Amino acid sequence: MAYDYIDIHGHCVLESGYPLDGLKLMCEPKDLIGFYELYGVEKGVLLPQCNAENFQVQSNEEVLRIARDNPGRFIPFCNIDARACNNTPYAPLYDVIMFYRDKGCMGVGEVCNNLSILDPRVQNLFSATEKAGIPLTFHIATRSGNTYGIIDEPGLPGLERSLQEHPNLKFFGHSQAFWCEIGKYDDVRLRGGYPTGKVEEGRLAELFRKYPNLYGDLSANSGAIALSRDREYAVKFLNEFQDRLMFGMDLCQPEVERSWHAILPPFLRDLRDKGDITQEVFEKVARKNAIRILGL
Repeated sequence: MAYDYIDIHGHCVLESGYPLDGLKLMCEPKDLIGFYELYGVEKGVLLPQCNAENFQVQSNEEVLRIARDNPGRFIPFCNIDARACNNTPYAPLYDVIMFYRDKGCMGVGEVCNNLSILDPRVQNLFSATEKAGIPLTFHIATRSGNTYGIIDEPGLPGLERSLQEHPNLKFFGHSQAFWCEIGKYDDVRLRGGYPTGKVEEGRLAELFRKYPNLYGDLSANSGAIALSRDREYAVKFLNEFQDRLMFGMDLCQPEVERSWHAILPPFLRDLRDKGDITQEVFEKVARKNAIRILGL
């Protein structure tokens, strides 16, 4: 079949662990490949779940094995907890990242440790990844405790400072607290959810314009709803930032046909087919940006 997409944000494990809400917790490789065939995805980035905040902790070695055993379907990233190597901001994380980069890992992430984005340990991880010359996928959270993800305030001031201090690091932005900043919001509680309705341009466009090292991971409900909530603004956003947005899915539980799986692939195709975006813009967002940025 002809494949339209490369998934910039994927997860799977060799064997799914305990069930969550009575359902299989995580996709196994055959599950994820099955979804890829359904939605026209050629291959996907695999993001190890190494942080203690994750439900099922996974090693970088497992992701490398999955990629090796399924040639042409998966692109391995490594994931390094910012607290690794003795929980110090002086940890030799560059050496760890280079070890996995040399084994074939093409990025770092999904960074989910529940620390402030300005915590010196997190900044050490950013510096090490920047020095290694590979991108980093991060999940922004709104609070400490009972969640996962690096913590930032409304308006993402910590992310802006990180973008300034690590200009050669490609940051792949993801999560509700990231994508809700596509528009303005009156209720700060919306940062942890999925705002809907017309978009009054928010903080993200400003950050994308100011910082060429910021990229958009469109996976999950957060990315899909950010675009599909306002078709007119989605066209503007996709056209303006066509070189820095990447299709993603973030599939996890194989039994659940979640809304974002159904929204984003046909939404992007419909924008193309109706002439709202060109074939060139569609291809960049769907796959070519991933190919260029990761050097596939």
